[in-house]
Amino acid sequence: MQTIKTEFMTAADSFVRQADGQMSKQAVVKSDWQGEEIFFRVWNEGDQPVTVKELVLFKGAWPFTADTRFYGEGYSKLSQYGGTIGEPRMIGGYDDRKHYKMPATDGFFTAYHFVLLSPGSEEEGYLLLGFTSCKRFTGEIRLADGHFEIVLDGEQLVLEPGQSWELESFAIDFDQEREALLERYAAAIKQHHPMLPTASIPNGWCSWYCFGPEVTEQNIFDNMEAIAKQVPQLKYIQIDDGYQAYMGDWLSPGASFSDMQALCQQIKRAGFEPAIWVAPFIAQAESAVFREHPDWFIQDDNGQPLASNAITFGGWRNGPWYMLDGTHPGAQNYLRHVFRTMREEWGSHYFKLDANMWGAIPGGRRFDPKASKVEAYRRGMAAVLEGAGEDSFLLGCNAPMWPSLGTVHGMRVTNDIERHWSSVTGLAYEGFHRNWQHNRLWVNDPDCLVLENKVISVVNPDGTIRQTSTPLSEDEFQFHAAYVVATGGMVLSGDDLAAISANKLEMLKKAASTRNIAAKFEDDRFIIGVVSEPERTLYCLFNWGDEPQTLTIQLTQPGRMEDFWSGQQLGQYQGPFTLDGMAPHSARIIACYPST
Repeated sequence: MQTIKTEFMTAADSFVRQADGQMSKQAVVKSDWQGEEIFFRVWNEGDQPVTVKELVLFKGAWPFTADTRFYGEGYSKLSQYGGTIGEPRMIGGYDDRKHYKMPATDGFFTAYHFVLLSPGSEEEGYLLLGFTSCKRFTGEIRLADGHFEIVLDGEQLVLEPGQSWELESFAIDFDQEREALLERYAAAIKQHHPMLPTASIPNGWCSWYCFGPEVTEQNIFDNMEAIAKQVPQLKYIQIDDGYQAYMGDWLSPGASFSDMQALCQQIKRAGFEPAIWVAPFIAQAESAVFREHPDWFIQDDNGQPLASNAITFGGWRNGPWYMLDGTHPGAQNYLRHVFRTMREEWGSHYFKLDANMWGAIPGGRRFDPKASKVEAYRRGMAAVLEGAGEDSFLLGCNAPMWPSLGTVHGMRVTNDIERHWSSVTGLAYEGFHRNWQHNRLWVNDPDCLVLENKVISVVNPDGTIRQTSTPLSEDEFQFHAAYVVATGGMVLSGDDLAAISANKLEMLKKAASTRNIAAKFEDDRFIIGVVSEPERTLYCLFNWGDEPQTLTIQLTQPGRMEDFWSGQQLGQYQGPFTLDGMAPHSARIIACYPST
């Protein structure tokens, strides 16, 4: 495993694939190794322009066979992959290729930007392959039995004679300790994309999981009153979709809302902060912004606005959507205007940015033909950030992961929560795989904490709506709550707090009381996570299975043990602490206060 760096340096090829798929004889990729990180630049040393399909940084044979286990990031926050090289499987809910129609390469399984290989026993350790920057090009790590490619998408951009491009940097690193390896990787990324500063990690309430797009002003008032009386530490009131007239016309209220500026001011007078859901890169055909400014949108080959369903998923409601072009000056000014108005006139300093993927989809024609999809997206996000101001909090959602580095303060790292067991475990598995990103790349959002059963409408990928009502047990709710605590991220309630039961309210208060520190796990089974707070240690234990399980914690120091949720005193312990017969589908959080 530790010799892999030498093998990459001596055996792997680097070259440029032209638009015709052939290797360019003019363009040369050169690398500069600095420790575990590699910096790349490409030169056109010939006298003719080169249309670049791909920049191949490494291509060659390697010792990893089809049975090698791996974790791979997807292009979007909805996509994550695991399993083995020979039999990859989805961890996230959606496949980049099937859902977003991202291109695939025959003979390989493609992950984006980051892969963690664990080919054997724990003693053999982990090998990390990952891009440490994403300023212009999308990185692909292509896995196959015995061979590989690490590639940047050239997007048919033209490299002129004598011209050179700085490319994305890349890291190859090894460690027997998974958490130590990921910590170093995060530090390398931060050198290229510093985390945006935020004064605190937001806690609040979200309207979506109890009211959906049918939310009304009265729903907002009822929950705000309940929060003020019962759980005032939930600072932000997140109006999550449903307030706007049309997708794209974010400053025009719909039928259920009369005056968003007045509503936001009422929220502030009640002692809370308004939080607004916006999907900055999309618009529906009926919207005024689309009808009046079709040139602000990505175009097709005939110079007409390109419908999203022609190249990707068309949208979950009111589609097909049209995609705002982040390189167009008019679109950039519109984004600045929308967010500046919401900040200066409405008084909102928190924005949940949804459907960001549609700002970074490959295909179509942009105002600036020399811009890559990553550049177009990041220019649009720069306009959003400028309008929102330095004192606002931007939460990325349904976003391209690495292209968003350094553009958002927080990032949703999972699919949407639904009130059934497979969703609870799915979100936990997705979120824990990204725990290492929390407070390093951005603030992680594990999605809302839901503690009451409810029949809700769920939008399927094809746009149809289904009802879901499979109830969660009390143990399963506690598993879900323990997951949210163990992520260390944002705590947003997704229940109707005007009708929440007393015991669930107490659980919500407890979940919002932690220091927002992510748990560290020994391995990717995610059974025992350790949260190291200044005054105590939280041990988060998860029984994912269908049978009772006995789990043992190895205490690092003697201490007084206490059940996190109930406050029940469990006694003084040192060394091992065992929980016998943990129920199926359950979790426990045990707080250890060091003995003095």
